[in-house]
Amino acid sequence: MKMIIAAIKPYKLDEVRAALTAIGVRGMMVSEIKGFGTQSGHTEIYRGAEYAVNFVPKMRLEIVVADGLAETVVDTITQTARTGRIGDGKIFVMDVEKALRVRTGEIDDDAL
Repeated sequence: MKMIIAAIKPYKLDEVRAALTAIGVRGMMVSEIKGFGTQSGHTEIYRGAEYAVNFVPKMRLEIVVADGLAETVVDTITQTARTGRIGDGKIFVMDVEKALRVRTGEIDDDAL
């Protein structure tokens, strides 16, 4: 099993969720996060005063899938979340040792 963690632009969340559902992803965890990368924030003007926005809002998706579906999920997120502008996000893929569904006691792939 693989855990895919993706940080994407907030307005892309619904589009990414729909695309992942279409390829068979049955669940994900979503969190609102703030961070910076290459773009390292930006400046904005509010009521005539300029101020720095050091952390940019993002959405963090955490998805655990069977090994065979991982590349498809990464490709789907990449294609759907890409705008071609700086700050599109990052995707990380990690091995998952064990998964357990609390309600039924199912483990590993059956728990997904």
